Amino acid sequence: MLGNFCYANPTRLYFGEGSLKYLPEELAQYGENVLLVYGGGSIKKNGIYDQVLAALKASGKRVVEDAGVMPNPTVQKLYEGCEKVRQNHIDLILAVGGGSVCDYAKAVSVSAYCSEDPWEKYYLRMEDVDNEIVPVGCVLTMVGTGSEMNGGAVITNPDSKLKIGHVFGDDVFPKFSILDPVFTYTLPRHQMVAGFFDIMSHILEQYFSGTDDNTSDYIAEGLLRSLIHSSRIAAEDPQNYEARSNIMWIATWALNTLIAKGKSTDWMVHMIGQSIGAYTDATHGMTLSAVSMAYYRHILPYGLPKFYRYAVQVWGVDPQAKSEEQVAAEGLERMEAYMRQLGLVMDITELGVTEEMLDGIADGTFIMDGGYKVLDRDEVVAILKESM
Repeated sequence: MLGNFCYANPTRLYFGEGSLKYLPEELAQYGENVLLVYGGGSIKKNGIYDQVLAALKASGKRVVEDAGVMPNPTVQKLYEGCEKVRQNHIDLILAVGGGSVCDYAKAVSVSAYCSEDPWEKYYLRMEDVDNEIVPVGCVLTMVGTGSEMNGGAVITNPDSKLKIGHVFGDDVFPKFSILDPVFTYTLPRHQMVAGFFDIMSHILEQYFSGTDDNTSDYIAEGLLRSLIHSSRIAAEDPQNYEARSNIMWIATWALNTLIAKGKSTDWMVHMIGQSIGAYTDATHGMTLSAVSMAYYRHILPYGLPKFYRYAVQVWGVDPQAKSEEQVAAEGLERMEAYMRQLGLVMDITELGVTEEMLDGIADGTFIMDGGYKVLDRDEVVAILKESM
């Protein structure tokens, strides 16, 4: 490993069936006023809301609800959440939901007491937090983003057609997260498999970068093999506890900063996918699946040794009597077949992208330089066209 780094992760995890029983223990560490953040109301249908509310009431908390967090939380919603925090002197933000709800909660936590427009400060200028941060806890109901154990918070501005993520420091990480795989059982299949690919994409964004012999890459390969195995089982049997628990744990380790240590990282698939999301409001994981194959085939010649290794170590391609290029290409073919087996979106037009949007999407894509190839704008447009 060539990089120097400091590693710390302050989030306390409670994992496994029935782990919500630890919520009162955590609630006791915070003041009376709790902002309960959730999405469109599915937690009321599946009973999770009642369980969480009972724990809050039994702990003597005054609950202020902030419902209606959308899959791609908007800046206007962010402003509304900040106002609720200030008006109610919130001591803890409790996010109950998937990655978007957790992201939103963290965005509110750093923005509520920001002395200027948080969109300008944190998302356009990417400045560090220098104001009071409201602590966040998470009860996870959907896996994919890893938001339960990191400082990332993605916010969309529909007016400017920008979807931007800011990865904040350790002090913004959730103070605790409760991960019960059973809470993910009722998720619709479309969202479930989109989450599976979001996990895979997180790992690949960190894997396809760097050329040194890095321990993080060996960990990534193991996570990928486990994900492929368990996701195939879960796609056929969504209530298979072993598969769903493995996937939940993989999702956390895919993006809790561990496998990024000591190496460069890419993130171009996410940058293109997020720009598509700003235009279409499409499901995040599907924006990633729709552009991944075109992107990876585009950069394959620049990172051929790693794509060869990926094919052999992750997809089990037999390298005998094949060129390095043939092995690498076969690895991507097996990846594509897996994606189609899950039913992922493989064409950006299915997400609502039109030819007229391509220039705007390319203009809204933030170019990253941690991978094997730094793209220019024309290359982004070419990848988008190849994804149609």
